[in-house]
Amino acid sequence: MINSERPPKDLTQPRLSPLIGLGLGAIVLLICLIFSVTLGAKDIPLPTILESFTRFDNSVDHLVIQTVRIPRSVLAIVVGAALAVSGALMQGLTRNPLAETGILGIGAGGALAVVATQFLFGSASLTAYASAAFLGAGAAAVAVYGLGTLGRGGATPLNLTVAGAALTAFISSITTAILIVSQRTFEEIRFWLAGSLAGRDFSLLLQVLPFMGMGLLIAFLLGRQITTMSLGEDIATSLGQRTLWIKILTATSVVLLAGGAVAIAGPIGFVGLVVPHVVRFYIKTDYRWILPYSALLGAILLLLSDIAARVVLKPQEIPVGVMTAIVGAPFFVYLAKSKVKK
Repeated sequence: MINSERPPKDLTQPRLSPLIGLGLGAIVLLICLIFSVTLGAKDIPLPTILESFTRFDNSVDHLVIQTVRIPRSVLAIVVGAALAVSGALMQGLTRNPLAETGILGIGAGGALAVVATQFLFGSASLTAYASAAFLGAGAAAVAVYGLGTLGRGGATPLNLTVAGAALTAFISSITTAILIVSQRTFEEIRFWLAGSLAGRDFSLLLQVLPFMGMGLLIAFLLGRQITTMSLGEDIATSLGQRTLWIKILTATSVVLLAGGAVAIAGPIGFVGLVVPHVVRFYIKTDYRWILPYSALLGAILLLLSDIAARVVLKPQEIPVGVMTAIVGAPFFVYLAKSKVKK
């Protein structure tokens, strides 16, 4: 009998050592980080960036580097990694190639919770927004799974996708209604709703970092179990895995990661959809490596998207969620046509 805990090597491992790929990815991420700090409405040369660390003098360039671009770049890395890992977890657990926080309504749920908090309580604290995003994301995840199980055949990839699309449309309509009723809420939160990293700083990251760190830790610890679950729940059960606890822990990780990402940057779609599929071209099926690779590639993708959002129409800026949609929407159409079956 084949032990699915250790699938055949040619199906799970790339030809080169996975550590080499991670090292190369880290170098690419560092290069992207340098470009992110350099490029913007005003391009700042690399020597000036280095001087802001060694001889900070309160000049405009140094202030922009230290208080705007570096925090924004770090936030893009954290949010991109969180979204990509949450998408990989959802795809592995549900065996749904379209599983992603935006498509399954989790991002919309977190966004509605933040908008409702702003509407009811005015300008609340960062902690209140983060808490609302976590609660909204969790409630949306439970609702989508519950609706998906009502269809014929239970929670199949198609049923979950349809349930997520329906719930996203419903939640988005409520969000739109609130914004129409309250002009104040719309003015204060409209740019955030499109998915944006503008105006974010380290104080916001510190509010949600413990939750996102816990989500990443849970995800990486579940790598072997998700690999087995991706082969089928029956196989996982036959191997003695406690599938209910794996589902609960995976859902907890997804909510912590997605809720934190929404609290920081708003509902940014398609990162969690595209990245895991790209990673699987190289890693195949072993989630012990898919998850860290997804974190690295997700950080790179969102960082590049944020750079493009700043320079395409500079000095004006496009929400980064628009840039990820430009990349992800065609990929979603391709997956929907080629991989989703009843």
